[in-house]
Amino acid sequence: MALSYSDALAYLYPRITQIKFGLDTTFALLAEIGDPHTLIPAVHVGGTNGKGSVTALIAAALRAAGMRVGTYTSPHLVSFRERILVDQVPISEGAVAGWTTRLKPLADTLGATFFETTTAMAFADIVARGAEIAVIEVGLGGRLDSTNVVRPIASVVTKIEMDHQKYLGETLEAIAREKAWIAKPGAPFVVGETRPAIRKVLSDEATLAVHSLEPDARADVREVPDDALYGHELALLGRHQRRNAAVAEAVLRALPDACRPEDAAIRRGFATATVPGRLERRGKWLFDVAHNPDGVAALCRAIEELAPPRPIHALVSILGDKAWPEMLVQLDRVVDRGMLTVTPSAEGRRWDLDWLRRWLQDPNRPPARAAWRLEPDFPRALAEVQTGAGTVLVTGSFHTVGDVMETLGLSPV
Repeated sequence: MALSYSDALAYLYPRITQIKFGLDTTFALLAEIGDPHTLIPAVHVGGTNGKGSVTALIAAALRAAGMRVGTYTSPHLVSFRERILVDQVPISEGAVAGWTTRLKPLADTLGATFFETTTAMAFADIVARGAEIAVIEVGLGGRLDSTNVVRPIASVVTKIEMDHQKYLGETLEAIAREKAWIAKPGAPFVVGETRPAIRKVLSDEATLAVHSLEPDARADVREVPDDALYGHELALLGRHQRRNAAVAEAVLRALPDACRPEDAAIRRGFATATVPGRLERRGKWLFDVAHNPDGVAALCRAIEELAPPRPIHALVSILGDKAWPEMLVQLDRVVDRGMLTVTPSAEGRRWDLDWLRRWLQDPNRPPARAAWRLEPDFPRALAEVQTGAGTVLVTGSFHTVGDVMETLGLSPV
């Protein structure tokens, strides 16, 4: 029976919390629909922070060079369709329904997860819509992430930070080892990480990854200089985005001749590239999906540089498995008032409200610069945070930004 779009989402979403590492199921789903991942050149983008921005920048430059570009990213902010784009046009509702209908019997047999099924869907749709090249963002980790079925023309790891330790390891080195396995024979592997020890882990592990597939192959590791910052016009705000742009530029320059944009196309693409929810201004609203300490640190530095209108009121909701005390301490430096809440789509993964209450009332915690308040009721928090604000910062997770955008009727694409 053919599924509708709403039927497809009702089938996919309950599987979104399932995490199953390994590539066999994704390979099987792709084989069922003709192995579309083998039919298109692809760039594979991994890392802890920055990979969404680097993906968008690479895609923008390729489009500016006249190529039809497909992208697969995660998570989405408001609509599932944001995840799969061809020349910035989201996958259609009909295509989501059609590919889910096609994949469902085998997905049921194999116990496929949300991400395994949607990765197969992404390659199928991108190829079906005539894309000439794909830019694929890693979901979680790298080595056993569903997207690692791809044999790219280039791959990149942006930077390594502590995140998803439950799945990737408790040290930066362990996390780097997982992420480096997107390196493939014959494809340049660009390293954006600046710390020498972590950079060495990425290089060494990439060599192992390449040799595991082709023992005689040489790993083509290309490190982006530590001080490299993109120096031309850039639509993305913040110094950290100039670093991301330098990494993206290094990837583009590493592409084969047939796919490599000229300098003018890179500049045109970077001057217009946008990434929803990354230091994105919408009137008095400032959206940023920072969801770990490094991301929040970059956000705070950008706010200090940009000096948006004050007072800055922040609506903050962070997932329960993140290092929220450190994140809140950093935000306290740059905001004047903070409203802590729980966004609806994160209810099942919410942070510990009892802990937050105790933390806010703890007389021994460092004195706060901003006025902080806990308001678990999301609509009330959203209404109150706007009162008297010169700028309303929305941050803490993709859920936070997405739920606020949806409530305000804002489209990310």
